[in-house]
Amino acid sequence: MNVALITEMATQLVMYLAYICLLVVLFRNFISLMQLLIASYVFATRVKPSAISMDLWQRYGDLALPVSVIVPAFNEELSIVQSVRSILALEYPEHEVIVVNDGSDDRTIHELIDGFDCVPSDREQIAVLQHTKILGVYQSRKHPNLVVIDKENGRKADASNAGIGFARTPLVCVIDADSIIETDGLLRATEPFMYDTGKVVAVGGAIRIANGCEIRGGSLRKIGISKDWLPRFQIVEYLRAFLTARVANAEANSLMLISGAFGIFRRSVLLEIGGYEHDTVAEDLELIVRIHRHMREQKREYKIGFVPEIVCWTEAPTTWAGLRNQRARWQQGALETLIRHRRMILNPRYGRIGIFSMLQIVVEDVIGPPAELIGYLVIPAALWLGVMDPTMAILFLCVTVLFGTGLSIGTLALEEMQLKRTPSALDLVRVGLAAFVENFGYRQANLAFRLSGIGRHFRKDTSWAAVPREGFNADN
Repeated sequence: MNVALITEMATQLVMYLAYICLLVVLFRNFISLMQLLIASYVFATRVKPSAISMDLWQRYGDLALPVSVIVPAFNEELSIVQSVRSILALEYPEHEVIVVNDGSDDRTIHELIDGFDCVPSDREQIAVLQHTKILGVYQSRKHPNLVVIDKENGRKADASNAGIGFARTPLVCVIDADSIIETDGLLRATEPFMYDTGKVVAVGGAIRIANGCEIRGGSLRKIGISKDWLPRFQIVEYLRAFLTARVANAEANSLMLISGAFGIFRRSVLLEIGGYEHDTVAEDLELIVRIHRHMREQKREYKIGFVPEIVCWTEAPTTWAGLRNQRARWQQGALETLIRHRRMILNPRYGRIGIFSMLQIVVEDVIGPPAELIGYLVIPAALWLGVMDPTMAILFLCVTVLFGTGLSIGTLALEEMQLKRTPSALDLVRVGLAAFVENFGYRQANLAFRLSGIGRHFRKDTSWAAVPREGFNADN
């Protein structure tokens, strides 16, 4: 094979790769545009809920189903008491709190016992879903609705399963120990169950970045925007995810993810499917996909809902290393879920979930990241080799930068018109600027982090990559 032939083949390969990358990016942005339009329609036509908590109580107090709030905790000694106090103080007619200490090697269990005057309890586990041993069960003498479970370490999914097994209410809410629920967040998030005839099996709520906010005693006192760029970029991402993608998908009853930071489920359905899978790094995504699969295989009518009002605040990674670990884990978990449920992909038996939603995950989480990242390399090469029209290169730039920024600004405008939770006009400008600046470095780094997650999957690396936290009281 001569050099000229090799050069021609390489040139053709670069050209084909360039056009494939452009098509993938166009398709992904088309999906995002459709989601923004659908979300805008949903917000424009829905009955806007009251912003006054007292009105919520008057309307829903008698309808609210009892809820068990399950809080998996690992090495949370510094904040666990404040976090649990804020959950106990939630505005809700009847809720119990089940804190599961997942084999912490610090003083988490002692802080819980001392802080809430807990004593050993004979409360029995109704269903055993976890894979590790229960070491002790405690009941608070100060708060009769607080139960503390001490168990061997098994990671978050296993701890959540243990809590589900001890719950006795129709609904269970699983939240992160370091998340902050708004005082009326639980009442808002359970609203879809109140008017339901039994079809709603799960509900997710909007989550926002807490970095820059004033948090005291486990409660949100003042909304703010972080001074650092990294959390601001993630604010833009969360707005796109929760105000467009999930609102649109929920409207089509094809919501594929309820964040592990906050979700409410019908307990009976969780028991039917055996709770969370403990051998995945993305148990929240896998659980929702498995619920879809279970309900469709049984040919049962069901609905997975979403509440666009903010119900939960969480701390975003503030370092590139923390962001890398988080995004690599998300990517790895998406691959694990797709492989585990691969028979659903393009399978008419699963309706729109198999034909459209699973395919969307394939495009977004398998094909999309490497295609876009490769595009940044091969399109300049194709231009240099003269095998690509400069107009196509300009189109790629417009789609990735200008169009992407436009979608983010559209989402920000939707948030301001409907929810009005950005503190000031200056903060709106800051977030809007972040929507543009993220295209120059942050977006590419994110793609590289997701590729590393693909590598972790094929290396079968299931270790938990920690995300360092600064804490809510840090000056961020």
